Amino acid sequence: MACIQAQGLVLRGQRKQRLQSYTMGRAQIDATAVIGRAPEELSIAERFAFAGKWVALERYSPQTLPLRTIEAIGSTVIECVEQLRSRGADPAKFEFIVLTPPY
Repeated sequence: MACIQAQGLVLRGQRKQRLQSYTMGRAQIDATAVIGRAPEELSIAERFAFAGKWVALERYSPQTLPLRTIEAIGSTVIECVEQLRSRGADPAKFEFIVLTPPY
């Protein structure tokens, strides 16, 4: 079980189908709940829980005009790439950024 400490909060995570599930206080936040949502839409609790995690966002191109949504989340870029490939997506069409705490 991994333990992450962010701004005085202790978050404990455990593997669940190659995605992490994080506990913050009493609420449990599942990584699959943030897939398909924009990073700006995440709640404060979710931002703290996933701070330091990598997310994959589809790159902008005038032909596709993608929405800025999270397509994969993981502790490393490699985990994100594996998630994208498992869904048949081309990782070269995505950018990978680290989520930051809300403040």
